[in-house]
Amino acid sequence: MKVVLLAATGQVGRTVLSELISRGHDVTAVARNPDKLPGSIKRVRDDLSNADRIAEIVAGADAVVSAFGPPKDDPRFFSDVSYTDQLASMTDRLIAAVRKVGVRRLIVAGGCGSLEFSPGVTVLKSGHWPEKLVPIATSHMKAFAALRGADVNWTYFSPPMLIEPGVRTGKFRLGGDSLIRDEQGKSWVSFEDYAVALVDELEKPAHERSRFTIGY
Repeated sequence: MKVVLLAATGQVGRTVLSELISRGHDVTAVARNPDKLPGSIKRVRDDLSNADRIAEIVAGADAVVSAFGPPKDDPRFFSDVSYTDQLASMTDRLIAAVRKVGVRRLIVAGGCGSLEFSPGVTVLKSGHWPEKLVPIATSHMKAFAALRGADVNWTYFSPPMLIEPGVRTGKFRLGGDSLIRDEQGKSWVSFEDYAVALVDELEKPAHERSRFTIGY
């Protein structure tokens, strides 16, 4: 499958890239600094700031996977929604690009804040979400809303409350709009297993035009 992976040098992007390559997919990796990527793969330098340019990059792909997020090394990431909202504006450009060239599948690595923590209460409003991550969660919710209103074949993949480097086990649970917790009440997954589930969804679609989530 021909896959264009956007923002391939972040933690999610790198892990998904490894999973895609391990399964033999034809990957084009897009990044602000593609020099960080393996020289053996197709690499494109772009900051995703122009919808027409994105359309040129993704034209001919079977699927686009976006792992885009605002750079965390800017202090505004933890305090300023107007900064993290570049995620929402990029999502609008991405939707326009995918629609323009007719890519059949768009999978977005999303956020956790819009998941249901308890009946009628989102993770963001639960009182359990870190204050410093409110801006990015808010922007992820805007991006999710844009996808839900879009006339493209989208999938939004929400992580649990904690996602961290770990082990690729291939053993996890999937869900829809509700947060998944383990037997100790912890909501978490490794980046490696998140990547497994994302590529599984790419290969065997089960959540087209919908959101799904993961946890142990």
